[in-house]
Amino acid sequence: MLKILLKGLFLLTFIGASASAFAAAQPYDKGRFETALAQGKPVVVWFHASWCPTCRAQQPSVDKLSESPAMKDVTVFVADFDKEVALEKTLRVAQQSTFVVFRGGREVTRSTGETNEQAIRATWEKAL
Repeated sequence: MLKILLKGLFLLTFIGASASAFAAAQPYDKGRFETALAQGKPVVVWFHASWCPTCRAQQPSVDKLSESPAMKDVTVFVADFDKEVALEKTLRVAQQSTFVVFRGGREVTRSTGETNEQAIRATWEKAL
């Protein structure tokens, strides 16, 4: 019984930590993504994998930028690289740690493997 309780506590802690890691960013949802594009909103899709060391290095910058007032109008979607295969094919994304940036419903730029916060910011700013 104690073992089950400890496992449950661990899972709740892990889920809470994962949810807070994407405070202002949101998990990819096809409907919300398509709506945001159709409305011409600035959008960033980040292809992330939990096992990816580059993605882990990007995480602090993603958290900071997605919560920054300068990026308040940008909708940031976090796409699970291991699960969103159809989206990867549609956007021709071949690697995790990729940011795909949209403005006015069209892709304007992308970046793969970048971990420098200023470079990530410059990429995201192209959505505005």
